[in-house]
Amino acid sequence: MRLQAVARGRGVGAKAKFAMIRLVTGDPTLDVVKTLSFKPAFFGTPFNELAEEVMRGPSEWTVGERELFAAFVSERNRCEF
Repeated sequence: MRLQAVARGRGVGAKAKFAMIRLVTGDPTLDVVKTLSFKPAFFGTPFNELAEEVMRGPSEWTVGERELFAAFVSERNRCEF
């Protein structure tokens, strides 16, 4: 079950963002974008900061290698993201 507030966007800004994504891409907004937009202070911002550190912070792997690993895992999990 998906909350309608998440599916449709909560507030004018989120609804406008989702509409713009659909207009530009012709596809619906990905669920991960909807989730990050739902309550940014609770989940979106902390998660984005963590992801930025993991994907762009100091590492023996290049950013490209980390992106490739993430894409591979997403594909294996049948995740569009």
